[in-house]
Amino acid sequence: MARYTGAKLRITRRLGDLPGLTSKKGKLTQRPGQHGATQKKLTQYALRLEEKQKLRFNYGLSEKQLMNYIRQAKKIKGATGNILLQLLEMRLDNIVFRLGMAPTIAAARQLVGHKHITINNACVSIPSYQCQPGDVIGIKAATQSKQLVTKNLELPALSNVPQNLEFDKKSLTAKILGIIDREWIALKLNELFVIEFYSRKI
Repeated sequence: MARYTGAKLRITRRLGDLPGLTSKKGKLTQRPGQHGATQKKLTQYALRLEEKQKLRFNYGLSEKQLMNYIRQAKKIKGATGNILLQLLEMRLDNIVFRLGMAPTIAAARQLVGHKHITINNACVSIPSYQCQPGDVIGIKAATQSKQLVTKNLELPALSNVPQNLEFDKKSLTAKILGIIDREWIALKLNELFVIEFYSRKI
């Protein structure tokens, strides 16, 4: 399945707040659909499916990409759920979003894809690029690139930079200090359910 480009508020009504998908707040609070107001108790499978969908929609991943990340997380020693979240948080598009350079992860992906972002002074146009501690993220010297980022930095909702990132707003450069801690991940998610969902597939 390709990346989702449909109605975003419909997804947040079903799955809850997804900061990476959209910053908008809808007027309706009940789940979408004809029977949204009278939703019955979810089955164990449905609970795990929803947690998986939260991860997919928030980070803008395809099913295949998410399965590859889970396979990668299982190979690394430690709690698979935490490692999975750390791998996703170290994606370039997510870090650009977390720095406040873009209002959503989709917008950050566009910034990266249009070659506005540099890593260690080299232009990188791959949104899924895995950043490493010590990497320096900057903006291309072009005036248009700086104007785009400066405009987004003025939005008040994007001012909370995680502790693993050091951001200098004057020079528009950031340094990755280390791997993010679980408490700094804004997404409300039970990552164990995601691993359980894929346990039979992987």
